[in-house]
Amino acid sequence: MTAYERRTKLFETMCERRHDTISNLAFEFNVSERTIRYDIEKLTCYYPIYTTQGTGGGVHIVDGYRYGFRYLANEEIKFLESIVAQLDVDKATKMQKIINRYKMPTRGAA
Repeated sequence: MTAYERRTKLFETMCERRHDTISNLAFEFNVSERTIRYDIEKLTCYYPIYTTQGTGGGVHIVDGYRYGFRYLANEEIKFLESIVAQLDVDKATKMQKIINRYKMPTRGAA
């Protein structure tokens, strides 16, 4: 398995589980914990993955993130938000709900 294939499988696994430990992932993928940490570091550049320490710590996928779902790009969000400013209150509220639904979830968002 190449590093790319392992990272792809690791990401898919995390999307299913939502949370796991570094040691468990290292055992499952038959690599060192350092390799998993490096893989997670690479994945965080592209996906909403983060790590925590202590009790309940490990690797997490941001709540609300769905694998395979198409999210708006930042440029698209900025464009739509510029239109919101020109709408009446009712239409602006509806447009903002659409933007929020298709915006990439961030850590801390519920």
